[in-house]
Amino acid sequence: MEIGPPFPAGQPAPLPPAAPARSSPWPVVAAVVAGCWTVGVVVVSQLGGWLADQIVLASGLHRVVWLWPATVLFTVLLVGAPALPLALLPRSAAVRATGRAWLAAALVFGALGLLRALPPVHHEAYLAALAATAALATLVLRALARRAAAPRRPSAPTATLLGVAGGLALLLPWVWLGALGGLLETVLAGLAAAALGVLAGALLDDAFWSRFAVGEPPRPARLVLVGGLVAGVALLVLAAGVGQSGAQLPLLLTLPPAGFALAALHAAARRPAAATPAAPPGTVPAAPSGTAPAGPSDTSGSEPGGSEPGGRAGVRAATRWLVGLAVFGPLAFTDPEEITLVLANTRDVPFWVAAAAGAGLAVAAVLAVAYGVLLARPRGRRPSRRVAGVTAAALLVAVGAVAVGAGQPGLHGERLFVVLREQADLGGVPATAGRAGRDARAGEVYRRLVDTAERTQADLRRDLRRLRLDHTSYYLINAVEVDGGPAVRAWLSRRPEVARVLVSQRVRPLPAPAGRSRGTAPAPAGPEWNVRMLGADRVWSQLGVDGSGIVVGSSDSGVDGGHPALAAGFRGGDDSWYDPWDGTRSPTDQGGHGTHTVGSAVGRGGIGVAPGAQWVGCVNLDRNLGNPGYYLDCLQFMLAPFPPGGNPFTDGRPARAPEILTNSWGCPPIEGCDPRALRPATAALEAAGILVVAAAGNTGPYCGSIDDPPAPYADVLTVGAVDQRRQVTDFSSRGPVPGAAKPDLVAPGEEVLSAMPGGGYATMSGTSMATPQVAGVVALMWSANPALVGDLPRTRQILRDTATPAEATYASRTETCGGDANITGAGLVDAYAAVRAARG
Repeated sequence: MEIGPPFPAGQPAPLPPAAPARSSPWPVVAAVVAGCWTVGVVVVSQLGGWLADQIVLASGLHRVVWLWPATVLFTVLLVGAPALPLALLPRSAAVRATGRAWLAAALVFGALGLLRALPPVHHEAYLAALAATAALATLVLRALARRAAAPRRPSAPTATLLGVAGGLALLLPWVWLGALGGLLETVLAGLAAAALGVLAGALLDDAFWSRFAVGEPPRPARLVLVGGLVAGVALLVLAAGVGQSGAQLPLLLTLPPAGFALAALHAAARRPAAATPAAPPGTVPAAPSGTAPAGPSDTSGSEPGGSEPGGRAGVRAATRWLVGLAVFGPLAFTDPEEITLVLANTRDVPFWVAAAAGAGLAVAAVLAVAYGVLLARPRGRRPSRRVAGVTAAALLVAVGAVAVGAGQPGLHGERLFVVLREQADLGGVPATAGRAGRDARAGEVYRRLVDTAERTQADLRRDLRRLRLDHTSYYLINAVEVDGGPAVRAWLSRRPEVARVLVSQRVRPLPAPAGRSRGTAPAPAGPEWNVRMLGADRVWSQLGVDGSGIVVGSSDSGVDGGHPALAAGFRGGDDSWYDPWDGTRSPTDQGGHGTHTVGSAVGRGGIGVAPGAQWVGCVNLDRNLGNPGYYLDCLQFMLAPFPPGGNPFTDGRPARAPEILTNSWGCPPIEGCDPRALRPATAALEAAGILVVAAAGNTGPYCGSIDDPPAPYADVLTVGAVDQRRQVTDFSSRGPVPGAAKPDLVAPGEEVLSAMPGGGYATMSGTSMATPQVAGVVALMWSANPALVGDLPRTRQILRDTATPAEATYASRTETCGGDANITGAGLVDAYAAVRAARG
């Protein structure tokens, strides 16, 4: 063969091909730094915002409405500042896609996070706003994607089924360990979760994934590791905006690993359905019989059935299902108001939320690794649709089985506390004293209260029965507690006989009991320091008075009726114990708070001020929480005790009412009370001649911190706390209180030893510990002079006149609370002087 010149004559030889330009590594470095910065800012801001909320709650301060909007806007600025230049400046399409995804997620987070300005008590309104905002954000993202002519590929059914399976796996821990709220709350949570899933699909769309898909099929390692990491950061930012304060924290753990699972699904969806034998060089692969050869740009081939485009399917539907189901768990199966440090001392809601979040993180990690290994292997095939369907169906059955078995089935929504306009007229009730006079007063007050409630509630009860709305009627306050959500609340508020409607909070059930609190301290060898400080031991030994003949009523977490220091003091009979929470028939206590307080009032062995007095009990707290309905259940029982299963309206026995009530609790707004919520109840008890002693609260040293009912009421004897040096403790709440001088008195409340469930002892601190000691002092006074029983003005005057000085403490030099009287009240109660004065 003749070999001619290599190039035609007259033409220059072509230049050698230029070496490909090497891209700069700095954009990638900047993306890595920005990603680390974003993660740190988001995690710190969310934890910090929640902790700030908890500090405000524990301090008894009013909710700071601007806290979360300010935190959110600050976070958006800190995250968006590095994301914006990444979205615009680098030449690398992948780095630009990274910046755009993080910037879009930050803006979406800003819109969602601002919704936390809504009060947590209105959870239904928040969920509805969350769903609407997420839907609006989706529309905006889609409009921007259309302007950019971003590719949209049909979803791969196999990837969708695997996305459903992954979402169900992430939902499973919440179904097991959590509990649903009310019907409307659950439906709105589902709508919000669906909207957020669609939003995630718009945020991590096909255009986003295509920037990390190099080659055809794409290199799985780059797509899963790099694309999954970028997607995980975007999902972290999105998760930070989901849920009220506290509910977003679990999602910060469980949602980011889903980015790797979604990347693996995308890699699998882009892979051809089956490997095709390599054709000889220079030939075109043969097409199946009856079809035309596919051209270079033809991507219409599909798996058998023709529903999944080979190598070009998207994962939008998979993203929607996986993210939506993952978000539904904490949105529907937790109450954000219960994710609080107030409940963190025992295995309560915070413990189980942490357990569900930890389990969700483990599931998410396994899911990411399993999908990455099984679906994104370099030589693997696209997974079988049948296997994906069976997996999703099995997990759906598992979720259903757990929901009705190991979980907490049913709906556990809040109730409504409906206060009627007309309250009983108690004017003119004779203010007779002595036991007989007190019993007559209590009987007359009971009759008037019941008559007013029966007459004014008749139409409302009839309508509630017609609508099949479960309800409970009350008479101590003319009120009705009703099942219902915002629609029922709006209907009730429009009724002419209704004054106002409050939300009566209900705690959701736990997967396992919180456990019984027990004490480990030894029994005292003699009167404790607080008993000696009050001089109660001298009352026993020198005056021969121990409280005999007087009954003290306790509304609290319960009482361990078998404790050696308390068993002999229980009054007994069929009307001395009431448990509206669990229906127990004999005195019991899980939390220990009630046992401790009753021990300080009437316990024997040196822990109680009036060891000869008897006690009756009622459970108004469960897991340290209550609501207006349960508080009222117990106060009604104290006015007119009734036997188990009895009707408070017809079976009450006012002649069996205890003379003194010790109340180491308060009803804050988070439990459903407003400042007037319990006012008619304490007024009725005052009219009946029953002395109500209440704790000032533990939200000091802030001035004006006596604000949770019933402590601020003028007809309540409000007690603050001092330590062994007679100084007011920092935690003791202070006045001033509008219309009343509060606190009335102070008593020992720091490191007080008393009884605990199981027969043990423990020291506790709080105005809760000081309050029963004052109740015990009054029991000593009335035991010494029964003619004082029911004479509340004279009793209060003796306590004030005989009190000894206590040392006021201040939050700062400028915060004096209007004078020491608003910190110490009349001073430290003196049992010995008060009993001597009572004897006259």
